Amino acid sequence: MRTVGLVLLGALTGLLAAGLVVLSASLPRGDAVTLLPLPSPVPLVVDVRGEVLRPGVYQLPLGSRVDDAIQAAGGFTLKAVRADINLAALLSDGQQILVPSQSSGRTIGDPNLNSGPPGQAGELININTATLEELESLPGIGPVLAQGIIDHRDGNGDFLSIEEIMNVSGIGQATFDAIQDLITVGE
Repeated sequence: MRTVGLVLLGALTGLLAAGLVVLSASLPRGDAVTLLPLPSPVPLVVDVRGEVLRPGVYQLPLGSRVDDAIQAAGGFTLKAVRADINLAALLSDGQQILVPSQSSGRTIGDPNLNSGPPGQAGELININTATLEELESLPGIGPVLAQGIIDHRDGNGDFLSIEEIMNVSGIGQATFDAIQDLITVGE
C-alpha cells in the first residue's frame, strides 16, 4: 500500500510539473505594453520687432529671457534704444518684444519690458487716427487686430472712449488691460 501511495504521489507531481511546463510555454495573450517618451516642454513663441537685425517670430525654450529673444533676432541695431528694455525679464508665450528706435522718440511696447509704468514711456496712440504700424506697436496687437481696429472705426465711426475698442472682434478684457494706459481717443 505504501508503494501505491508513492506511485500516486509521483504521478501527481509529474502531472503538476507537466502542467507548469505547458502553462509557461503557451503564447502570451493581449497587446504588449508600449512605453511612450515623456512629453517634451512646448517652446515659447515670441515676436521680436523694431530695432533688431532679424525681426520675426522665434521659438525659445521655457525659462528664456528677453535677452535670449533679442539674441535670436540677431541682436540690436545701431538705432536701438537699449535702456528701455529689461533684458532679464522672463518671456511668456505669445509675447511681443518691441525694441524702440532713437529716431522714433517713443518706447511703446510691452509694458513689462519698459522701465517705467505703462503709458509714461512715450506718447499715447490715438486709436481714431493711428496707422496700422502704430497700432501693431501696442502689446498684444498684431497685424490682424490692428487691421480690425481700422476696419471697425472706418465702418462705425470714431471711438468715443478707449473702452469701445473692446467692440473690435478679438479684443477682450485682457488685451484692453494691457493697452488701456497706452491709447487715447484724442480730445
